[in-house]
Amino acid sequence: MYARCSVTAMDTAALQSLDDPALYLNRELAFLAFDQRVLELARDPAVPLLERVRFLSISCANLDEFFEIRVAGLRQRIEASPGDAGLLEQLAEITARTRELMAAQYAVYNDELLPALAAAGLRILRPGKVSKKDHKWLAEYFENEVEPVLSPLALDPARPFPRIQNKSLNFVVRLRGTDGFGRDTRLAVVQVPRSLPRVIRAPKPAADGTQDFVLLSKVVQLFVDRLFPGVTVEGCWQFRVTRDSDLFVDEEEVEDLRRAVEGELAQRRYGDAVRLEAAHDCPEDLTDLLLAQFELQREDLHRAQGPVNLNRLMGLVDLVDRPELKYPPFTPGLPGRLQGEETDPFAAIREKDILVHHPFQSFSTVVDFVRAAARDPGVLAIKQTLYRAGSDSAIVQGLVEAARNGKDVTVVIELMARFDEAANIALATALQEAGAHVMYGVVGFKTHAKLLMVVRREGGRLRRYCHIGTGNYHARTARTYTDYGLFTDDEAVGQDVHALFLQLTGLTQVPEMQRLLHSPFTLHAALLEKIEREAEHARAGQPARIVAKMNALVEPRIIRALYAAAQAGVQVDLVVRGVCVLRPGVPGISENIRVRSVLGRFLEHSRVWWFANGATAGPPDDPTADVDRSGDTGELYIASADWMDRNFFRRVEVAVPVLRPNHRGRILRDLAAYLADNTNAWLMQPDGTYRRATPGAAEPFNAQSALVARYAGDVAP
Repeated sequence: MYARCSVTAMDTAALQSLDDPALYLNRELAFLAFDQRVLELARDPAVPLLERVRFLSISCANLDEFFEIRVAGLRQRIEASPGDAGLLEQLAEITARTRELMAAQYAVYNDELLPALAAAGLRILRPGKVSKKDHKWLAEYFENEVEPVLSPLALDPARPFPRIQNKSLNFVVRLRGTDGFGRDTRLAVVQVPRSLPRVIRAPKPAADGTQDFVLLSKVVQLFVDRLFPGVTVEGCWQFRVTRDSDLFVDEEEVEDLRRAVEGELAQRRYGDAVRLEAAHDCPEDLTDLLLAQFELQREDLHRAQGPVNLNRLMGLVDLVDRPELKYPPFTPGLPGRLQGEETDPFAAIREKDILVHHPFQSFSTVVDFVRAAARDPGVLAIKQTLYRAGSDSAIVQGLVEAARNGKDVTVVIELMARFDEAANIALATALQEAGAHVMYGVVGFKTHAKLLMVVRREGGRLRRYCHIGTGNYHARTARTYTDYGLFTDDEAVGQDVHALFLQLTGLTQVPEMQRLLHSPFTLHAALLEKIEREAEHARAGQPARIVAKMNALVEPRIIRALYAAAQAGVQVDLVVRGVCVLRPGVPGISENIRVRSVLGRFLEHSRVWWFANGATAGPPDDPTADVDRSGDTGELYIASADWMDRNFFRRVEVAVPVLRPNHRGRILRDLAAYLADNTNAWLMQPDGTYRRATPGAAEPFNAQSALVARYAGDVAP
């Protein structure tokens, strides 16, 4: 298993020790640790109040997806191997940890955020504390906006339990009395449509200026008796079911992948149940009924100490116009050569490659590039990959315009991008109707690479202009995700991108690349070689260091190689936002490895890898200092791939070297900022736990704030 790592010089006993399972943390528990860090931001008084509400919502949404995908997958493995004690133990540990996390989420909501919101003049009403005045407008709201779309479903032998959609808001209602047909009525279910807003603002502020809000679940509970005239409502309790939401399409068997995905989407809302959330005071007999209905066990029941859909609190953030309770706005910067309304992006790229860093620099650079290509008479063709682009994509609008203007437009859309399948089908339809060539990637391999190529005729020859990025072509997320994008007309890069598109559309043999590394072919082996090269430098007494930033680190052979390199003396700094199963600081194994997670206003999404390769100039110790570019600054890549099995072996990914000294210096300085962050960084401990970094006697330093100031320039006070 170590053949590709060229570790023949390593001690055999040391290699065997690197296979010890204790050196590899559990991936699922590592994710829960990440979500706990997100929740810590909801508790942080230094974070603006409404942003704390947003972080609580994100934490809850993360946990939902964890159940939909990871827990659902684990349960399937247990069903396939029911006697596997290891899997059962893992599920039990996950259940315990998720209970702790959910309890912490509700504690943050009830004990910290609700009082803080009330103190700021934003009050969320509760049924037991509703004044007569509030009761009046709530009754009118229920009568006019809610009741007309509700359909209470009484349960009896002729009326089976209704189908409950994934993560929908529902109520089980206990009734007493005789219905209109002279029969005893005992139970009913009320399903709340997704079309209704979950957070409702009072029509007018209170006399003291307080703005009142109410959750839709509380409105239904207040007036549920109006849905059952003539009988008595003895109780009403909310519940929610989380279902398996991972699509399964046997891509080897289907003849029409798009139609198969559409069929699976229709069933996603009703996948196997994996979790039941119910009100904390819901009677045992009713929770037993619900568990039996959804074929769940007692351990799958989670009691909610508040609304069962805390992630819907995001609606409160959108309803409140209080700038002082949110992060200050800023104006994204623009590279100098792309400023001005009449800028020619092709001339600017011909002059020099252009590197952009979102969201600190505007994503409009990419949108404008596509629009310019759509309208330029010299442009013959545009080729692009799309993984996530959003339902109303400016990029797709530009591609549609290009196709209608007679350009040859080819788009590789990934239909299996999780939770974006429906949006991508709609985008594919729009592009096809405009005359674009639409491909759905390679069967069995998600196309996750971020590639855009424009072919332009100039002076009797064709020139390729490329954009290669670390993030999606999604204008909305580009305002909150950190990502790099490189514009270049480098001939070797252009030939590589061209060859890769030929492979994606024509299913050709593996092309020989001059610049790019790509999965599932060369990327994994190349990284192993580069890590081992650092180890060889360390053994030779030369500078040896690796600095890598990514979203997740899971792949075991890469981790083994990092352990071996650290044992050889390589200094390794890893900035891993989410899941990391490597253990740093283990005596004799990973004492030279440091792992940190940076969370904050923006979602850290860029993938950047630096290998010293004998160079002495790397990320500076002082993040405000410039990088000495007079000598060699090592080997630097930006990429679409995390260091995970799926990215190396089951996806089409691309890594591109950053060659311009100025760009290399900028990225190394950015990395230095992340390594110096002492306010929004969590430091991983050898046991897999995280400790939040503190400034101590040093000046507080926030990497994201520093990058806003560095790139954007126009920062609001």
